[in-house]
Amino acid sequence: MSAGSTAPKPGDPGVRTGRTAGPGRGGSRFGRLLRGGGLLQDGARGGPVLRLFARWVRRPLLPAVRLWRRNIQLRIVAGTLLMSLGVVLLLGIVVIGQVRNGLLDAKEKAAQSQAAGGFSAAQDRAATTPSAPGQQDGVRAGASVNWRSTLVEQLASGGQSAFNVVALSLDAGDTASRGARASGEVDPTTSIPADLRHWVAQGTGTFQKFTRIHYTSDKASEPGLVIGKRLNDADGDQYELYYLFPLSQEEDSLTLVKGTLATAGLFVVVLLGAIAWLMVRQVVTPVRMAAGIAERLSAGRLQERMKVTGEDDIARLGEAFNKMASNLQLKIQQLEELSRMQRRFVSDVSHELRTPLTTVRMAADVIHEARVDFDPITARSAELLGDQLDRFESLLSDLLEISRFDAGAAALEAEPIDLRQVVRRVIGGAEPLAERKGTRIVVIGDQLPVVAEADARRVERVLRNLVVNAVEHGEGRDVVVKLAAAGGAVAVAVRDYGVGLKPGEATRVFNRFWRADPARARTTGGTGLGLSIAVEDARLHGGWLQAWGEAGGGSQFRLTLPRTADEPLRGSPIPLEPEDSRRNREQTAAGRDQESGRLTAVPAQSVGDRSALAVPPRLPAPPRATVDPTALPGSGARVVARTATDGDGGTGPATTGGNGHLEREDGTRGR
Repeated sequence: MSAGSTAPKPGDPGVRTGRTAGPGRGGSRFGRLLRGGGLLQDGARGGPVLRLFARWVRRPLLPAVRLWRRNIQLRIVAGTLLMSLGVVLLLGIVVIGQVRNGLLDAKEKAAQSQAAGGFSAAQDRAATTPSAPGQQDGVRAGASVNWRSTLVEQLASGGQSAFNVVALSLDAGDTASRGARASGEVDPTTSIPADLRHWVAQGTGTFQKFTRIHYTSDKASEPGLVIGKRLNDADGDQYELYYLFPLSQEEDSLTLVKGTLATAGLFVVVLLGAIAWLMVRQVVTPVRMAAGIAERLSAGRLQERMKVTGEDDIARLGEAFNKMASNLQLKIQQLEELSRMQRRFVSDVSHELRTPLTTVRMAADVIHEARVDFDPITARSAELLGDQLDRFESLLSDLLEISRFDAGAAALEAEPIDLRQVVRRVIGGAEPLAERKGTRIVVIGDQLPVVAEADARRVERVLRNLVVNAVEHGEGRDVVVKLAAAGGAVAVAVRDYGVGLKPGEATRVFNRFWRADPARARTTGGTGLGLSIAVEDARLHGGWLQAWGEAGGGSQFRLTLPRTADEPLRGSPIPLEPEDSRRNREQTAAGRDQESGRLTAVPAQSVGDRSALAVPPRLPAPPRATVDPTALPGSGARVVARTATDGDGGTGPATTGGNGHLEREDGTRGR
């Protein structure tokens, strides 16, 4: 190391300030601790434990996470605080580093200048002091010690606590007996680093190092800069001379700078957070107000408006929102008025048509009774006239019923009834049509009473419509009527194996005058309002009327009613998708193939086969996927939500089905 070189500073690379364990040993010890404590188990046991621990840790954090996700003002203010804190920390580190380097550089230059002057003075004093060659070694050593003591006192006298001077012998023996001298109660043994002494002993230049200065008195140690050089005394013997410059003042200055920066940084962060909160509040408050007013508008309070102040972008947004709300209110009022006019028109027309229809009916009955006296063409015309008048009367009755539903004038006359009797009456009325179609109607689940508080007339009308439609669209195959009761609900499902429903038609089948195939003739003279009235009847009971179907695989309509009037439904005892659907058959066949190693074929009935179809057996229900969205209860079903936890941890309204499964409102099941 050359003269004037700077030794490594504390914190520089290569200077070891402490002893640390290697990562390999620490990691292996930590792993042995975990394995010894039983924290690392196999996958079978560790998985549930980790999930329970994660759930236990996550539970108290859920409210904070929910607040973080819902409050945009909190996110913006928190983000501003974090970013400003990072900027302040980075700026503080840079400023403190610059101040520290500046203080140390200034102190180092002054110390080097002072030490250089001291070394020159010591060398000049040794050169001007005469030696006594005739003295013995002991006397010469004592004279050397006295000379160094005097030198140290003279050199330190000009420091006035700015620096201290230490003179050490170059020998490796006891420094106290070999003339070790120090000023200011400095402990030379611990204050002078061994490596610095080694550099001084081996070199001829000036060496320095940052270290801590220790004292023999009760005075606390302090950081300092030590500068040393190897010199010759008056007798020509070599010794080590060190200047020790305390850095307590620089340390106090640096501490003051750190405290000032920390206080200013904290103030700046808080001030930026307050500014961000105020600025964001000016934007978020109108948005929250708009959200609240939008919710009230959606609830039917169309007169709600935003309070607009100023002419900025937020004010223009409020004006646009109020204008939109006014236009919506006007359009909704116009639509409501038009709807009232249409309902009144339908009701008035239906009522007004009854009088001429009655007259025409009387005349048609007279003509129909006398048709035996007419020629064949006129007699056939009389029969067609009677049939079309029957259909016209049915259409008027349906229109009047729809108008009563639209006006909210429909009344429910509920009483305890047994749905088995209603089903028997409906099947008895549909038998002539079933015979003409070559269809057999099969009833399942009529062994036990199925009692519910309902309007017998309306329920019979709903089931008659479902059964007649199933027979008409069943392509001559069997129609299965299934009854079930569980919990607080009863259900009747009508299943056919005809043309079925295409994707998306299950939600449109309840629309008024909607037909799956417009080219298909109505052999029973339907009006196109049967399912619409059936949905309204189900709603009036507080129940559901839902449809499921697949192209070429038939369809199933399910009526679910509460056992007690005005009791909310929470599930249905019959699954919406039947067990013999194409998808369920494929899943069952795949499950059997996995278990037995062979594929089980499921025969399908051909379209041309008009023989009676056997009732499908009740197979164990395979794992169910979510039903097609077209079969969801969005078409006239009143859904009453209630959270019920099943075995898989899912939640959703559900009841126990007839086969022990859970049937939720969306038609899916779970064990």
